[in-house]
Amino acid sequence: MIKKVLDAYKKGEIVLIFDDDNRERETDMIVAGEFITPSQIARMRNDAGGLICVPLSAAVADELRIPFMTDIMEAASEKYPVLTELSPTDIPYDEKSAFSITVNHRKTFTGITDNDRTLTINELAKMAKNKQGSEFGKYFRSPGHVTLLRAAEGLLLKRKGHTEMSVALAEMCELTQVAVCCEMMDDATGDSLPTDEVENYAEKEGLVFLSGAEVIEAYQEFKKD
Repeated sequence: MIKKVLDAYKKGEIVLIFDDDNRERETDMIVAGEFITPSQIARMRNDAGGLICVPLSAAVADELRIPFMTDIMEAASEKYPVLTELSPTDIPYDEKSAFSITVNHRKTFTGITDNDRTLTINELAKMAKNKQGSEFGKYFRSPGHVTLLRAAEGLLLKRKGHTEMSVALAEMCELTQVAVCCEMMDDATGDSLPTDEVENYAEKEGLVFLSGAEVIEAYQEFKKD
């Protein structure tokens, strides 16, 4: 099944990954950032409904000089002490938040439309691929409507979130390590979409659905080679 996921990911198709019953208990729609289209952004909005985010590898984030949001909060806490109080030290399923800054490409208008977000993500992936991090501020502004996430160093060997799974898929596919992910929500319960309903959706829409455990196992084997 991992081969089907990687084949779909290489083609720029959306794949569905469930993390773990002992973690977020969520399925994310995931696609490679360099291939994202306005129709895929619309699908994430309508069929997933969570927060559309852009995971970056640690190397890409460093190239673009993008910090964790918690690092920004810590640096500004002397002037704004409430930021210390807001520190996310009590996340029930994790030790550290992957959130970074939010951005828009400077060619966007509001930044929130499907076309605008697609432009921002495509251009971000292009900049990462071409290692043009020194020009990041020239072409992007912040705050914006695209939420960036920083993956942990070592990816799934270190942290096992959707952020790392998204970037690990890119690495295994030899693509730019910039991804797009969005949690699948359940209108009926107000919680995340149950896995049996995700399976039904995947079958109906012809998408590949895989457990995070299989992605982690495949990545561990990939790193051994």
